[in-house]
Amino acid sequence: MRTPLVVATAKMALPGLAILALLAVSRHLSLQGAVAGAVALVPAIMLVALLMRRDRALHDASLTSTLVEDTVAAERVEELEQALAALGGRQRESDRSHRAVLDLLPDPLILIDRDLGVRLANRAARAIFGDEPVGRPLPAMVRHPEILEAVDEVLSGDEASVEIEMSLPVPVARELTCRIASLERPSSDGIVAALVFRDLTQSKRVERMRADFVANASHEIRTPLAALGGYIETLLGPARDDAAARERFLRTMAEQVARMTRLVGDLLSLSRVELTEHTPPADPVGLGRLIARVVKALDFRAQDKKAAVEVILPDDLPQVVGDEGELEQVFTNLIDNAIKYGRIGGTVRVQAHVIAHVPARAGWPGKAQPVAIAVTDEGPGIPREHLPRLTERFYRVDAARSRDLGGTGLGLAIVKHIVNRHQGALTIDSIVGQGTTFTVYLPAASSRN
Repeated sequence: MRTPLVVATAKMALPGLAILALLAVSRHLSLQGAVAGAVALVPAIMLVALLMRRDRALHDASLTSTLVEDTVAAERVEELEQALAALGGRQRESDRSHRAVLDLLPDPLILIDRDLGVRLANRAARAIFGDEPVGRPLPAMVRHPEILEAVDEVLSGDEASVEIEMSLPVPVARELTCRIASLERPSSDGIVAALVFRDLTQSKRVERMRADFVANASHEIRTPLAALGGYIETLLGPARDDAAARERFLRTMAEQVARMTRLVGDLLSLSRVELTEHTPPADPVGLGRLIARVVKALDFRAQDKKAAVEVILPDDLPQVVGDEGELEQVFTNLIDNAIKYGRIGGTVRVQAHVIAHVPARAGWPGKAQPVAIAVTDEGPGIPREHLPRLTERFYRVDAARSRDLGGTGLGLAIVKHIVNRHQGALTIDSIVGQGTTFTVYLPAASSRN
């Protein structure tokens, strides 16, 4: 450390020595005096040098400390920014996860803020009420006065929760129940209430069908019983000794008994099929032999209508997976209907072939290769508005004609349930004035998954 100090002192002393030398020359000072003066200045110069050195060191230390502090501060800011970014990313990821979970809910759900702004609507809600931009006003999404009034009651604190029923006519007729409830405390993003919808359409439809079934079954059974009671009363009274009336009444009574027998048989068949509908059969069934047996059994009906039954089946038609007894019932009902409702002297065609794809409207449930069996008549046809309801229990296009022909109104319902049990499909096509085609699709035995 001494050498730098001596050098620094010498550098500071040189100007002073030069000045003393000039003074010595100009004022005739002796050289010894000048040297003595310079020596006297050395301690002061060294002190000044020490002070300047200390100031420079302090300045350098301060500068270094400032640089270090600035570096540390910058690093801390960068770490804070990274932490905030990570927190924001985790929050966004959490929001996406929550939304994905809510989208899995089958029931529509809408979350709103205090200003009636939609904060979130899950997939089921968007499917019914449309897209959900965040902040969209609830009245623009759910245009139902009763719901909006109930929301106001909940947000004002008059009610903790409200449940109401509503109907939506478009785009598809639906019957819903809506429960509006407020949160115990608002969420961080301002959500204060939830609207949860439940679709009651299917359950309401089943309830109506059950009520209609009971009413129709009661009516179908009461009618022949009332007729039988009247005929018996007549035979026991005024027609006791009238041989012609007795024969006529007994013949009518026999028809009514046969009608009730068919009705009870169809009701038992329907109940039996419904009990086993969720356990599909697994046996291979040959369609050629089965359809030939059905056509032979119905030959007397075809002769009564002077109709011909034409069967067109390829030789290489594969077997299908099914229950032979139930499939015989399916094609007995379809071919019998085609004969009954076809024109007198017409032709009923039964055709079968393997197809590549089942029409989308059929709702084909499997991936197996389908075999299509079509039964076509040349009857008056069925108006389009009746086609979707033909497989409902007791539904008839012409109730009087159906009863006159011995129909119970349950045949096509039985066909539908049997086809469903076989994991197949059924389509109905009709042109008024030309005829109707019922097509049954069944999985081929060689390709069923």
